[in-house]
Amino acid sequence: MIDDAERKMQFLFQLRQKGVTDARVLSAMEKVDRGQFVRGHFADRAYDDMPLPISCGQTISQPSVVGLMTQALQVQPRDTVLEVGTGSGYQAAVLSHLARRVYTVDRHRSLTRAAELIFTRGGYSNITVLTSDGCFGLPDQGPFDRILVTAAAEDPPGPLLAQLKEGGIMVLPVGQSDHVQSLIKVTRRADGFDYEELMPVRFVPLVEGLARD
Repeated sequence: MIDDAERKMQFLFQLRQKGVTDARVLSAMEKVDRGQFVRGHFADRAYDDMPLPISCGQTISQPSVVGLMTQALQVQPRDTVLEVGTGSGYQAAVLSHLARRVYTVDRHRSLTRAAELIFTRGGYSNITVLTSDGCFGLPDQGPFDRILVTAAAEDPPGPLLAQLKEGGIMVLPVGQSDHVQSLIKVTRRADGFDYEELMPVRFVPLVEGLARD
């Protein structure tokens, strides 16, 4: 049996091996217990570097992908971050240790309720969870310093680009199929947007509208 300290050490070693080197991101991921966000049959795989199924046909991303996406986002301590696709809540919990405030939205009410419960129990006081159509962002709360999308669209959604502050960064997967997706980083400049392709990924599709669950 490996103890918690050894498991945490292995977990962080895995992250570093995959290219997560930012000290603040590693510290945030060390503080968040992924086991809190994985239920049922897969609970014993919570510290493996693999995506795992959660309810509503969604997944919790593998930790190294969470780390690399968070690292690319370059979150600063005073930033307000929008996350589109709450899922299990794991990514929002990591972001909460880096940003001033995190807004996270999901189209599945059962997922937002479950995540909110974990956040309340864990004392994550700077996360606001909302059930809404993430394709349209949160215009009433924007503009945002950082936006992270955890589902793949064909192109970066216009409403989300519009809600990004000048100098702000958005990280999201784009691609027309489950098999060909790229993680991209979008930076808003005074005269437009810069796009940088980061790596191939596989995410569930970004779907418009609220789910019936």
